[in-house]
Amino acid sequence: MATYIVVTIIAYLLGSISFSVIISKKLAGFDVREKGSGNAGTTNVLRTVGKKASIITLICDILKGVVAVLVAYIAGLIVKEGIDKALLIQLAGIAVILGHTFPIFFQFKGGKGIATALGVLLVTNWNIGLICLVFALVLMILTRMVSLGSIAAAILFPVLITFMPHNSYLVDGNYIIYSILLAVLVVFNHRENVKRLLSGTENKIDFKNLKK
Repeated sequence: MATYIVVTIIAYLLGSISFSVIISKKLAGFDVREKGSGNAGTTNVLRTVGKKASIITLICDILKGVVAVLVAYIAGLIVKEGIDKALLIQLAGIAVILGHTFPIFFQFKGGKGIATALGVLLVTNWNIGLICLVFALVLMILTRMVSLGSIAAAILFPVLITFMPHNSYLVDGNYIIYSILLAVLVVFNHRENVKRLLSGTENKIDFKNLKK
């Protein structure tokens, strides 16, 4: 039980490192949460700070998910007795996204977790992760709406888990539930975007006029 708790806490704390806030303050002199949409995520950094800052933010947020899963994997190797390794990784995946969304180091006001969720997915199911990534990018390019691509990819994840072969290390009775939980968490974090999508007022990215 102690291993599950420790890994979950570590993953949550990793998620709580809000790189968008750190990078926006460093490169632009302001907290990204005070500009644009007020969200501490890659898209708002792209709109308010620029391309370079958003790329750095995206990579760092993805790496949070990767590192959290690796911590769980290593812990499972070290503590062999009485450990459900699949469950350990699933807890880390959920915790790091929760940390990104509700960061303890930044007044619990974070981002929507899509980049961090991508990191979790790529290191656990790289083939499904790549499909979700490409699917999201195509939708984003066609519609110029980042939220639509993110939400659609999140919903696609449990669908692919159901019908595609995936990492045998993680196959257990909880994995479908885990994939649905991740999808629900990402969609919940985009609830305001969902409202705007339904009303036809969602913001679009003008790729030609973005800051460098």
